[in-house]
Amino acid sequence: MTASFIESAIRTLDIEINAVSALKDRIDASFSHACDIMLQCKGRIVVTGMGKSGHVGNKIAATLASTGTPAFFVHPGEASHGDLGMITSNDVVLALSNSGTTSEVLTIVPLIKRMGATLISMTGNPDSTLAKAAEVHLDISVEREACPHDLAPTASTTVTLVLGDALAVSLLEARGFTPEDFAFSHPGGALGRKLLLKISDIMAKGAEIPRVDMDAIAQDALFEMSAKGLGMTTVLSPEGVLEGVFTDGDLRRCLDMGYDLRETPITQIMTKNPKSITGDILAVEALNQMEESSITSIVVVNTDKHPIGIVHLHQILKAGVA
Repeated sequence: MTASFIESAIRTLDIEINAVSALKDRIDASFSHACDIMLQCKGRIVVTGMGKSGHVGNKIAATLASTGTPAFFVHPGEASHGDLGMITSNDVVLALSNSGTTSEVLTIVPLIKRMGATLISMTGNPDSTLAKAAEVHLDISVEREACPHDLAPTASTTVTLVLGDALAVSLLEARGFTPEDFAFSHPGGALGRKLLLKISDIMAKGAEIPRVDMDAIAQDALFEMSAKGLGMTTVLSPEGVLEGVFTDGDLRRCLDMGYDLRETPITQIMTKNPKSITGDILAVEALNQMEESSITSIVVVNTDKHPIGIVHLHQILKAGVA
């Protein structure tokens, strides 16, 4: 029984791979025309389709929208009962139907054309009613479905999905869509956080910043570190300029060397000329710098070298950047 499962799976993959491969020969002037129309669209790309084509259409619309081409899906059945009002003359309608004769889709085609929206069709039959009604037709025909009865939409839906991805990526590249643009569409994801979150968004600032003056003793620095809970304190000149930092690591070294914390000047044991960053850099860049320098906290300064914030490794990790 296991062998037959494997044979069936391999046969399915072979059929779908061949179907997608055959699609290459149909990436032609019609495809370019469709891309041009969608690129020049002043409204939205409205994707519609029934049944399995509808499920694939939903995904195509989502992919377009997340890659710089505003798009949404309209169910053709619902369109006949009010949702047609979501479509305007500035929109481009991408209608999916393997047969090209899906009644729910064909019902709304005359209305789409009457309102002045441009129609692009994706069907498996270039001679179908839907194909002929469209300004541009994209051929998604397959030699056969992966279903042994040649009935269940399998290879045809895969080809439709792949062609939708080809449209989305072609438009993405034509628009010069960047990773930063992608992040703005995905602010809740890990990529969005890496490409959008700046240090200024998560750093401790104001009264949260641990600070002591250069005339302080080690004990003062220890009290400040304990009060602020960031594992370090800044050491500032009378003008408020960052001169050094005193960290947990510095404290351990002091204790190992027998320094008296009640008498030792902070300037004698602090880390001078510490690494610092500006608030406009990305949190992921700060994380990389901290890892390269093997430090757990870093001072955020302005152009005058005055501390405006502190960021700890835990704050970056908590923000979900790593």
